[in-house]
Amino acid sequence: MIGHLSGIIRASTDTSMILDVGGVGYLVFCTPETIKTSSVDSPCSLWTFLSVRENSLDLFGFKEQSEHEFFQMLLNVPGIGPRSALSVCAIAPVEMMARAIQSGDSTYLTKVSGIGKKSAEKIVLELRDKVIHLLAAFPQQDSPTSSSHKDDIDVVEALTMMGYSQHQAREALSSLPEEMTGLQARLTASLKHLGKK
Repeated sequence: MIGHLSGIIRASTDTSMILDVGGVGYLVFCTPETIKTSSVDSPCSLWTFLSVRENSLDLFGFKEQSEHEFFQMLLNVPGIGPRSALSVCAIAPVEMMARAIQSGDSTYLTKVSGIGKKSAEKIVLELRDKVIHLLAAFPQQDSPTSSSHKDDIDVVEALTMMGYSQHQAREALSSLPEEMTGLQARLTASLKHLGKK
């Protein structure tokens, strides 16, 4: 099993990269966010999962260990394969996804192509209790209100619809003071932050 790779990115597409490790080029499937935050000819380290099937060997890579762990949790949900799991990981950061699942918010998962309402509800049912330990890695927001969680999800969605990347949207959100609440206020402040760049 290949669990981690470090090397130089030789090429990339919207869904994958070629990671040169000691002269061997590994084709690794990644989320669009991982691709956008990686540059060709730059060093890169990825936590990986090797999917072994009858007619293929596919590598999936993640920059954060928590994302890698969340991906493997998703694979344990009946009916969720590696491609679908990668699509779920691409929606939002692990923290936001884990909080949505823990709070029983299955509607956010249906934004993924190929993930219907029943599959989303199954993910929530199967993982609701299992994502708790993932949230321990984010102690600064142990007890957010469900409304502020939804506001941040909506802000990220709004900004990406305007053409910003998820990375830019999350960076803008992280720059806001914790006491700032309300969807409109957080969206306006995020746009101001992005406008300064």
